[in-house]
Amino acid sequence: MEKFRETVEFIKQLYPNQSFIPLHEPRFIGKEREYVMDAIDSTFVSSVGRYVDLFEDKIKEYTGAKHAIAVVNGTAALHMSLMLAGVQRDEIVITQALSFVATCNAISYIGAQPAFVDVDKNRLGMSAFALEEFFLLNVKMVNNQAIHTPSGKRVAACVPMHTFGFPTAIDRIVELCTQYNIPVVEDAAESLGSIYKNQHTGTFGLLGTYSFNGNKTITCGGGGMIVTNDEKIAKLAKHLTTQAKVPHKWDFVHDHIGYNYRCPNLNAALAVAQIEQLEPFIENKRKTAHAYQQFFKEKNIQFVSEPTASRSNYWLNAVLLNSKEERDAFLTYTNENGVMTRPAWRLMHKLDMFKDCIKDDLINSLSIEDRLVNIPSSVRIDQL
Repeated sequence: MEKFRETVEFIKQLYPNQSFIPLHEPRFIGKEREYVMDAIDSTFVSSVGRYVDLFEDKIKEYTGAKHAIAVVNGTAALHMSLMLAGVQRDEIVITQALSFVATCNAISYIGAQPAFVDVDKNRLGMSAFALEEFFLLNVKMVNNQAIHTPSGKRVAACVPMHTFGFPTAIDRIVELCTQYNIPVVEDAAESLGSIYKNQHTGTFGLLGTYSFNGNKTITCGGGGMIVTNDEKIAKLAKHLTTQAKVPHKWDFVHDHIGYNYRCPNLNAALAVAQIEQLEPFIENKRKTAHAYQQFFKEKNIQFVSEPTASRSNYWLNAVLLNSKEERDAFLTYTNENGVMTRPAWRLMHKLDMFKDCIKDDLINSLSIEDRLVNIPSSVRIDQL
């Protein structure tokens, strides 16, 4: 209990003058108000406006992706990306059980079925070793398609997630999936600004997706982004997310089932102002992570640090306690003493909707679920 008390005191020193310290609150200290008012004055407040285009251009410039398509949120980005990758009803999409439910929801919107492989215990994202084993034991190539032999279903895509902003071994995952002709859709919702082997997360797969929800490193209230280097896919993404309307000055012709997924100009204006502060925000968060790392090392508590060959945005800092019981005690003490902490998400296969899905032993996922706690990770204003 003494370690818990000292932890609360340390966090309150990091975030002084706050009676309650949230997990991750947004910071609006740039040109957010100016740009939003400009969008309002333009009267273009919905899915058409210069800030939508600027938002997309800023993401392309920052990540190095050739194409970026702004959408209404990260879940919509995932749903559309899976469709663009060719996933169809009753097919299998490999992902991880240690994930936010949006990943599996997006798969389910298509009528496809998630299959869960374990995560890397150091990276927290999909384990390339677990994926390779899953392929060797369960998948064979038939007519250049990956078939899950126990069910006879096609494995249509793979969705690894860069959990809490820590890059997974995405190059190896893409390499393995390429051998089986399986497209990779990166769930980079939490990892904007994270880099693996000198390349931004979200840009390794056929498609990548980002989220700009209110608790992300930068936010526009909602908002999401699809990135890809495939021009044909990019054009189709923009078309389908805009109700598949054929351009015309007045006539209404739609040539596909379309989706009302385009990002409003108001949200994009907020996002553009936030992107201008992204690198300072990340450097700020990395300093906080370093302070945590030093503190928890002295307290003999395992702090989750960025993996090798990586730069993490440290979206959410995390510690691993020794047991579920210690984790629960830590959660209780911190939350009752003015510091918001939370456990990892409940593993997806434990939710009723996904309890019958294909899975491996998930040994690392189960251990992490029992022991992990996220701790306050907001940008510290006094350190900017």
